[in-house]
Amino acid sequence: MQEVNLRIVFFGTPQFAQTILEYLIQQQAEIVAVVTRPDKPRGRSATLVPTPVKQCALTHHLPVYQPDKASSPEFSSFLKTLDADLFVVAAYAEILKQHVLDIPKKGCINVHGSILPKYRGAAPVQRSIMEGETETGVTIMKMALQMDAGDILMIRKTPIPLEMTAGELMDTLADLGKKALWEVLQNLEHITPQKQDASLTSHAKKITPEDAQVSWDHPALHVHNQIRGVTPNPGAWCWVEVKGEKKRLLIKKTLPQKNPFGTPRQIVSRTPTELLVACQEGCLSILELQLEGKKTMPVADFLRGFPLTSINFNINTF
Repeated sequence: MQEVNLRIVFFGTPQFAQTILEYLIQQQAEIVAVVTRPDKPRGRSATLVPTPVKQCALTHHLPVYQPDKASSPEFSSFLKTLDADLFVVAAYAEILKQHVLDIPKKGCINVHGSILPKYRGAAPVQRSIMEGETETGVTIMKMALQMDAGDILMIRKTPIPLEMTAGELMDTLADLGKKALWEVLQNLEHITPQKQDASLTSHAKKITPEDAQVSWDHPALHVHNQIRGVTPNPGAWCWVEVKGEKKRLLIKKTLPQKNPFGTPRQIVSRTPTELLVACQEGCLSILELQLEGKKTMPVADFLRGFPLTSINFNINTF
């Protein structure tokens, strides 16, 4: 294993970043500090929950810092005292200002979940699925002030199977990204950065609550891509009427079908173990779901308790 003699400050927050940090630790990288977002309250008790990156860092006895703003004058001054060679950033969830990017001797590099310059922005993994891409990847890049516009150091690609959800793809890209990052760190002095082609840029805007509500007035493949693009978080949902009561239905797994056809929202299934809902074109087979107040279950289990005659999808609003 080639040695990496770099003093690294790691910036990251969710599970994607935790996977990468864990790998750097396993490879015996010199992590002098870990920077992550502040703990967030969760549940009715509003208990503060540490980020996955913080949990990982504490497990390995690494110093952890959680500034409200990493680019604040106070925290920027502290970062200078760490004498870092490199800042490594992976899904930190804050845009770093230029004066922070200028601190480490060898600059800052980022692990980004798309094949840049496509899908710059906050939600590249989710948006690539929602747009029906069949291939994506990770890009290791030098960071610049403009979001995700820095020079490319390495790209590694992977296919996106039709059934893969955003959560599953995130795990795949984290595994791909950690290995690509380590290869870059081992060869940093010998890699020639490549400029991005700005004419090929696309933007992956942040996922909103509106992205999670299923609209059946689209082709089945489009609806399928929407659902898996927001799975597991925030989770795709629609309103249904079950036994005369309006409820929220989470849809976890689906498969698009070309036939049979029907009016959007119409149930076109003819068996007690299959739930097919018509879309603008084709229909969607719902494989796994969760009715409000119930646990997640396969559709066959659901239909044993709620026969098709008791379910109505033809509801636009609550």
